[in-house]
Amino acid sequence: MKINKKTFFKIHSWIGIKLGILFFIVCFSGTLATLSHEIDWLFIKEIRATPQDTLASRNLIIKNLKEAYPKGKLTYWLRTDEPYLCDILYVEQEGFGRTYVFANPYTGEVQGHANLTFQRFFRDLHYFLFIPFQIGHFTVLTFGFLLFISLTTALCFYKKWWKKLFKLQTGKGALVFFRSLHRLVGLWSIPFTILFSITGIWYFAERTNIGGLGDAVNPKSPKIENTVFNNTDKFRFTIDYDKAIALAKQEVSGIEIGGISPSKNNNEAIYLRGKSHVPLVRQRANRIYINPNNYEVLKVQKAEEISTVMWLNDIADPLHFGYFGGLLTKIIWFIAGLGISSLVLSGIWITLRRKKIKQKKKESKIMGVWKYINGLFYLIMLLFMYSIIITRYSASTKVVSIISIGWLVFMAMGYYIFVYRLNKAVNNNIS
Repeated sequence: MKINKKTFFKIHSWIGIKLGILFFIVCFSGTLATLSHEIDWLFIKEIRATPQDTLASRNLIIKNLKEAYPKGKLTYWLRTDEPYLCDILYVEQEGFGRTYVFANPYTGEVQGHANLTFQRFFRDLHYFLFIPFQIGHFTVLTFGFLLFISLTTALCFYKKWWKKLFKLQTGKGALVFFRSLHRLVGLWSIPFTILFSITGIWYFAERTNIGGLGDAVNPKSPKIENTVFNNTDKFRFTIDYDKAIALAKQEVSGIEIGGISPSKNNNEAIYLRGKSHVPLVRQRANRIYINPNNYEVLKVQKAEEISTVMWLNDIADPLHFGYFGGLLTKIIWFIAGLGISSLVLSGIWITLRRKKIKQKKKESKIMGVWKYINGLFYLIMLLFMYSIIITRYSASTKVVSIISIGWLVFMAMGYYIFVYRLNKAVNNNIS
């Protein structure tokens, strides 16, 4: 049976044109998320740390945190892989929501705070578009399938693509040049397109618990039995974090604790995770659960002993965002993300640019419907986004203004390129 290449081309174009706005937002937000910690370092001076030979006591940091936020509730403690960043402590305060507190890991000093970081904003945007009720999550994860379909259909209709890795046509007009550039960037993006789509599909399977995958890779914390329930707001400040980390290091050779979920009360275990000598996997590949009452180690998961399914799950994030090799791999992943994001925009421009007036009239109703669908989804996303950053993150007027300016610039550039300039180019060609 002969393959109908026109059908593949139509599928490829349909995904790029009809879902172009959302496709670009998903791709570009993920691209920015790869360097979001570095963006925080660039714009938030309080998060910067100068690497030193020795680290401060965790108990000293918690002491300073308690003095700075006596009524706060520590919910999570993150020590990033980047030595030039402060520890980020998630503190809940009544009436203020969540605050991200920056503590210097070398001096123990609390240097400042932010209600919303660039890292958190871009991760939320990329994870679920700020749309709740799982709708946003599944919308984003669906693009893992669409990205894979877009790639495979392109390879099906692009003849002998493997011979055109260095072919760029110039001197034949803008349309020919950008079409050739679109294909060239697409070819060099193949490894990353496959990687991003497969990891996206894996996330989909995990969230939907296909084949029990979600249950298998997300073990539950052990319960603490036979204790007198003690629930105070200050309980998390009284934990001996240095002792808990020392116990974790005895259990897992070479581990560097990166994440700590403190007990809410004495009936919950302290949950620690971090990186060991096992390459590529994320911090959660190593898990240690400790009883906060007597510091008994309740449960240990070692990266070198996890199952194949768990291992695949724990390499998905490092591969998807490219942080497994430090700043170098993150920059490479960032460039690759820019390339894939540019494919969405250039694909829209090329397809619309080469439409003749009669063809545009024939497709105007279809384009109009999807234009409004994209626009409506975009509006819903913005409404939920403002609701979340104002209520959950208590973002300041300055932060809200910066975010608003960013979206206005995005919309203005989109209108200028795909409406004003495109219409002008088409009219000039016709005349």
